[in-house]
Amino acid sequence: MIRAFQWDLARQVERLDFLLDQLPRHADWGYQELYLHLEDAVHYPSLPGVARADAYSTRQFEKLVRHATRAGIKVVPIVNLLGHTQYLIKHPDLRDLNELRAPDGSPLDRGQICPLHPRTLEIAEKLVRDMAPFCTAGKLHVGLDESFHLGKHPLSRAEVESIGLASHFSNYVCRLHTLVQPLGLRMGLWADMLALLPQAIPQLPRGLVAYDWFYHPFPRHPRMELHNFADYDLAPALAAQGVEYWGCPMNGGFRHEPLPVFGDRLANAQSWWRRCRQTRAGGFLMTGWEPQRLAFEMPMVVDAAAACLWLNPDIDDHAGMLAKGFERVFGAAGAREAARAALACDEHAFAGYAKWEIHDRWDGLAGPEGPARSERTARFFARLARRNLPAPFAASAALNSTLAAREAFVREAARTVQKIRRLHATGQDRLAATHLAGARARAARFRNHLESGRLAAKTMWTRTRDSRSPSPYAEIFARDTARLDAWLRWLDAVDADPARSLEAAPVHGRWQLTFTIHNHAPALQKILVEQRAPDGSWTTLAERFTIEFRAKAARPRANVRREFSVPADSPARPLRIALRGVGEVAISQLTLTDGVIKLRPANWPVSERRPLGLPAPAGGFPDLQLTRNRDAIDLIF
Repeated sequence: MIRAFQWDLARQVERLDFLLDQLPRHADWGYQELYLHLEDAVHYPSLPGVARADAYSTRQFEKLVRHATRAGIKVVPIVNLLGHTQYLIKHPDLRDLNELRAPDGSPLDRGQICPLHPRTLEIAEKLVRDMAPFCTAGKLHVGLDESFHLGKHPLSRAEVESIGLASHFSNYVCRLHTLVQPLGLRMGLWADMLALLPQAIPQLPRGLVAYDWFYHPFPRHPRMELHNFADYDLAPALAAQGVEYWGCPMNGGFRHEPLPVFGDRLANAQSWWRRCRQTRAGGFLMTGWEPQRLAFEMPMVVDAAAACLWLNPDIDDHAGMLAKGFERVFGAAGAREAARAALACDEHAFAGYAKWEIHDRWDGLAGPEGPARSERTARFFARLARRNLPAPFAASAALNSTLAAREAFVREAARTVQKIRRLHATGQDRLAATHLAGARARAARFRNHLESGRLAAKTMWTRTRDSRSPSPYAEIFARDTARLDAWLRWLDAVDADPARSLEAAPVHGRWQLTFTIHNHAPALQKILVEQRAPDGSWTTLAERFTIEFRAKAARPRANVRREFSVPADSPARPLRIALRGVGEVAISQLTLTDGVIKLRPANWPVSERRPLGLPAPAGGFPDLQLTRNRDAIDLIF
């Protein structure tokens, strides 16, 4: 069984000298192949203009592949040729490839390429031929994952109506295969679309490689999120069709996570290792995605720890595996202490959209939870950052401390708004002034936290990336600074005129709707709060995916509860809670308050928990329906 790892260079171009230094280390850990997720991170000679400004030149890419070969590692480029093809559509000359069209038939700015567009195979052939010289493992991976827009283009729609979605997909796979095979290469694709369209498997050409991925631990079979995490098993059907089967865990963080959730990542790797051995899989690929918000070395620790599966099979506990991982990446000194600290971080993970939305808005934390939990997390990471840990780990801890301190600060600020409004309403202006002064002092302390966060992010960034390009956190903290300044202006305005305390603040609306979401049957749900405009149309005030990206939520039944708090300008204008995507949730504990008056829906008893949506489908290709509501609950106050 081949052991492989992946670098997601499409999301983050790493310094070439750093990458070259890591290749012999991965070889020492027993990895044999390197998969490179590219998109526009490399220059394609046949398609000038597709590569982005910081892309690797052809010469640089040749150097990377050459060094991999010297280290004994073979390379498999990943060239996305269906889903995740925004890197092509962004180019004005290629925009017409888009599957998604406006009502007038023109291509939209975002989407995925259409399999039946007259130029699709021409462009695909150019990409394939440009990458063929770098396919030292004899394989080219064409992606094809998460291609949820299939059948939207008029040409695609007509074929789907004629032969069905599975045949539409398999026909495209066959056409790509005719481009790759004459070059002496095997073609690989991600297997998620085959799990959604199993009828396509008997129509696939023999000799393909299917990479099955699921990024959470599982007892026996991987699970499909869109089917409420139902088990599926592609291995028998793929084997019968002569398609090689691989298993793919993940090493890093999801989206905005600044640290891997180490226990989940190792449990995921162990699940796939067991399955790969049971199914006699052709390979085990440790994938890595979206590294731009992490210190690059921290997912490497997971790669190194996962190597225990074949180098040290007697070490199967997470603390022991992580200790080996830290030792392999940073040296033996302090490795066990770092492993214990890493696992302790899991209890404080900055994971899921309910956490991440603070990057975009501060007015979503005005619910009853309060700041205590995030204050504990901030203190935990602050203590960790002061310990003698490897520099990227210490910097990651310092950054996490800032993120937790920000949540605590914003939650306390939202409470301050409500306190000041109540005090002014009862004529206690002097006490309100005391709270205003306290809020200013907390703002000054938080400004120091922001500066610490900037320094930590810079340390995480510049170890492996070009220091001239900004870290994603530079932009995030710049927005936070602007919101902090706006908060201070609100405090000054209220100090000058107490009546202005009823105006919306950066941390609290004129009114605030708060409720609890019970994600008891996880799938791909999206919750929206909408308000009706005077013309009768509905405007989205806030929206959130319920995905948690944690093992505890990656199962058919879960007990995940999250607050959702949304500013609104008036209780006189109708509100509703809507659901899009697939699956069902339940809603409870609704309140609408301005801090003085608390309203509850007239049509909703306090203790009632209401369902929203329908059960996720048990199989098949889902209609995600993310642009229109599947279900809604009208609120009457």
